[in-house]
Amino acid sequence: MSGGALARELDVSLRTIRRDIATLQAMGADIDGEPGVGYILRPGFVLPPLSFTEEEIQALVVGAQWVSRQTDEALARAVQNALAKIHGVLSPDMRRALDDSALFVSRSQAAASGVDLARVRRALREQWKMRITYADEDDTPMDRTLWPIMLGFIENQRFIAGWCELTSDFRLFRTDRILKVDFLEERYARNRRQLVKEWRARDEHPCRRTDCS
Repeated sequence: MSGGALARELDVSLRTIRRDIATLQAMGADIDGEPGVGYILRPGFVLPPLSFTEEEIQALVVGAQWVSRQTDEALARAVQNALAKIHGVLSPDMRRALDDSALFVSRSQAAASGVDLARVRRALREQWKMRITYADEDDTPMDRTLWPIMLGFIENQRFIAGWCELTSDFRLFRTDRILKVDFLEERYARNRRQLVKEWRARDEHPCRRTDCS
């Protein structure tokens, strides 16, 4: 498979693919790479076995159910793929624990939103700015440029936390109030993780400020 195809499948950059392939090769994976052909994984490379307690397995199942039923389709698909990979390397006893439907998480009826959350997550990873048209509590549209730092799933609402250039402050934006969004391929200069730390360190609990008023 070509590096470009792997990058598209995993939604990462080609540079990341090359780095991760090099890491796997250093771990002993027999991977050949040739320009114009792509990467070939030879048989025989096995990752170390996974070991979980039954409580850890149940925690994984509950977490997967929550992601599948409370977030969006892309994350739901990703978590199911992750569980399938875990299932493939567990012992028969642990597989039964993984398949046991002893716990249930209800499906959320999230407020309607036209925002592509998969693209929001990519903007978070790449530290891309977002230009949005946002309706305030009086339904007055306002244009804002946002540095997205976190995506929140709170009850039946979806929020994007970020630094608002207009107000020079942190704000939470409800996705159902975003009327229009442009994902800019312009990176904000500050480190996203550091911005999250600053936001959480504020005296006021960050989750109380739920709009850009």
